[in-house]
Parts: sequence; structure tokens; C-alpha cells
Amino acid sequence: MIEVQKLDAGYGKIQVLYEVNIVAHPQRITVIVGPNGSGKSTLLKSIMGATTIYSGTIRFDGHDITAGPKHEIAKMGIAYLPQVDSVFTRLTVRENLIMAGYTVEREELEAREQEVLDMFPFLRERMDTKAHTLSGGERQMLAMAMALVRRPRVVMFDEPTAHLAPRIAEQVFDKIIELRDKLNLTILLVEQNALKALEIGDDAYLLVSGRTAYSGPASELLANPELGKMYLGLQ
Repeated sequence: MIEVQKLDAGYGKIQVLYEVNIVAHPQRITVIVGPNGSGKSTLLKSIMGATTIYSGTIRFDGHDITAGPKHEIAKMGIAYLPQVDSVFTRLTVRENLIMAGYTVEREELEAREQEVLDMFPFLRERMDTKAHTLSGGERQMLAMAMALVRRPRVVMFDEPTAHLAPRIAEQVFDKIIELRDKLNLTILLVEQNALKALEIGDDAYLLVSGRTAYSGPASELLANPELGKMYLGLQ
């Protein structure tokens, strides 16, 4: 679904990624883990056209989207949920869903809203609630709902459980699994909780200093004591 080949990318003159190769297969969870500053978030931003691409290619379903306009990449079916600022905090839940579907006809938008509310039923009771009053976990669920309104084919998560209590983080992980299993979505997951991410992931990449140190099944990286202890803090 997404193929990154020999990607060199960064911000202006500051290079962060070096010849990174990533493949995200359809209807699978591809996990990207690594130490802080290893380039995980930069990789997702590069796919969305939000970094400086020095060389390499990025393809989505066979189409070259390297450094393409962000709005065009989004319209093709890639949703990106950043770690912060993923919802409009001054707007209500209802208004956030409307903003997410601003290109969708009204009747179609209402139908899509009902679909996402079926998946996130607690939002029905919060439709007129300002997003800034939601808990961190609730905001993350709202961000997912907003992404689904656009009916993407790929959803990219950047640290979705950051600063969440373990119980709430578990709910977020459960929803990510549900996106794959019930909606057949392709997931790219950048996550600091490497243990849990690798447990739910199908495929995994380990980035270290902007380079790929491992690629393969998530279960094999989870079971690799040397890499896990050295780079991920796993025992």
C-alpha cells in the first residue's frame, strides 16, 4: 500500500533520514519503533509531504507521491494523526466531525457520522461538548473518528498513547486493532510503547539514528533480546 525507497529526508538543511526503506502491506499494522530522535515521526511527515525530500521515492498504491501537496495526499486516502493538535479544541465534537468532512456532501456526511459514532458510541453523548474538555484518551478517539469520516485507506498514528494512563492506552490499542480487523484499513504506527506496539503489530521497522536497523515480522523483533534491550528498553 505504501512503499518508501531509499528515502533521504529532513527539515531544510538538517537531514534526519538516511536511505530508509519501508513497506506497509494492505490491511496490516506496520509498527515503527526506535529511540527518541531516530526519525520515526519524520518518516510519517515525509509520507504526508511535510518534510524536505533530498532523494528517494514514496509510493501509495503504486502512485508516486514523493513530496506531493499534503491536501492531495490526504485526498488520495491517507490519514495522519499527529501526536499533538489532532483535534480542534475550541470546537465541539460535532463541529470537529463536520470539519473533518468539509469536502463531503451533507447527506453523505451525516451517514458517515453515524458510522463513526457506531464505532465510538461515547461520542454520541458528547456531540455538543467542546473538545478541550475531553480527556486525552477521548481526544484520541475523536481524532480517529475524524479520520474515519474521510474514509481513508491508510491511517498513520504518531505516538497515539503518549501521556495516556495505561488503561486508556489499552483502549486506544484495541481500537487500532479494530480498524485493521473490522474496517480492513492499513495502519502505520509510530509508538514509544514498543512492547505493546510489537505485540499488536504484524510487521516492524526499527529506526536508529535515521537508518533502518531492523525490518521484518514484529514478533521476531519482540523476541530479539539484543535489539530489544539495546534500543527499545525491553527486557
